[in-house]
Amino acid sequence: MESSVLRRRALAACTATVAVGALALAGLTGSASADPASQFRTATATGTGQLSPGLLKAMRRDLGLTADQARDRIGHEARAAAVAAGLKYSLGADFAGARVSGDDAALTVATTDASDAARIREAGARPVVVEHSQAELDSAKAALDRVALRRAPEGVPVWYVDVATNRVVVQAARASAADGFLAEAGVARDVVTVRRSAEQPRTFTDLRGGDAYYMNGSGRCSIGFPVKRGSSQSGFVSAGHCGTPGVSTSGYNQQAQGSFQGSTFPGRDYSWVATNTGWTPRALVNGYGNGDVTVTGSTEALEGASICRSGSTTGWHCGTVQQRNTSVTYQEGTVSGVTRTNVCAEPGDSGGSFISGSQAQGVTSGGSGNCSQGGTTYFQPVNPALQAYGLTLVTNGTPPDPTDPPTEPGGTWAAGTTYAAGDVVTYGSDSYRCLQPHQAQPGWTPPNVPALWQRA
Repeated sequence: MESSVLRRRALAACTATVAVGALALAGLTGSASADPASQFRTATATGTGQLSPGLLKAMRRDLGLTADQARDRIGHEARAAAVAAGLKYSLGADFAGARVSGDDAALTVATTDASDAARIREAGARPVVVEHSQAELDSAKAALDRVALRRAPEGVPVWYVDVATNRVVVQAARASAADGFLAEAGVARDVVTVRRSAEQPRTFTDLRGGDAYYMNGSGRCSIGFPVKRGSSQSGFVSAGHCGTPGVSTSGYNQQAQGSFQGSTFPGRDYSWVATNTGWTPRALVNGYGNGDVTVTGSTEALEGASICRSGSTTGWHCGTVQQRNTSVTYQEGTVSGVTRTNVCAEPGDSGGSFISGSQAQGVTSGGSGNCSQGGTTYFQPVNPALQAYGLTLVTNGTPPDPTDPPTEPGGTWAAGTTYAAGDVVTYGSDSYRCLQPHQAQPGWTPPNVPALWQRA
């Protein structure tokens, strides 16, 4: 292939953050007398206590964090994501986005109605009153995406919804290119900021969920995340431009592996490969000699959250989520719905894993720059890929034998029950203490939702 392309439903852990209004009011601070850092570290111990040494090492190198600071930051971000999801639910049409900032993941939530400010503060977040709702900005960007699906806009490499500025940002080589793009889409300038950019994103398909694989014995890409389809078929998700249906794959050891079953590119940038019985899926991302990372779910990280990437060319690199719902124009066409980051990547990292803490985020799509001088990289979120192909992400909670019917391990926890902070339940052989008031939903089991429960 020419220069390489960096290219299930959501698990219960993901949907668990879509909380009822009570969750939005739970707050982030806890008791006034407790040390916040210690409190957050304890609250997220099940999610951050077993972080990969390789991931921690990369966060130290790229974000300047010690191992304890990295664990705390990931814990803060997980709690903030749960509160933000609850506020999104309760604010409804007023909601205008959420983001975190700083190592303590200070949460800012935007609204179009000033009367929502007290509710946001009560939840432990900083309110910002803005002009445009999230739905309004998403609608404007969707209009641009429809134009790009018909014809990739010349001179307009990237556009995205920017929560921080409450605008749709269009990056363009020339103002006239942006003007023509907006006019064709019928998007008003009052919701748009045009930024001059010489960026020339490219797909990186030269060729590992960090592991490498080869297409038709030649081109190389990277595995995103192992998956299951139904009760018995194993495989993995990767980038769409890495291969088309029917293309055969071999593994890092050049042994026969499987073939592409589905692929979308451009438009989106995801694919899935069904593998033969010689390959056993694991809930792991390659740590490149520093300990593999265990995948526990696919809860989406907020703008501003830390994020790390594993790929077969450059190993582990970290940065932050810049903007979600971004559109980018490659030479092959426009891809929409990707997430923009300041993590570097290089040819051969295509399709590799993006992960925040232990939560799968997406597969590497493309970008600009390199890991010597830095750059911008876009990833295709994993949940839409799982949904598109009816796949299930393999996590450390996936039953070892998928042919066995799912069974609850017993205990006092029950879906549909309303829990208050401090309530103690049992699940299996373990006890858990409730951290935030909420009504339990199917799949929100205590081990799966560290933002809501800690082991007692």
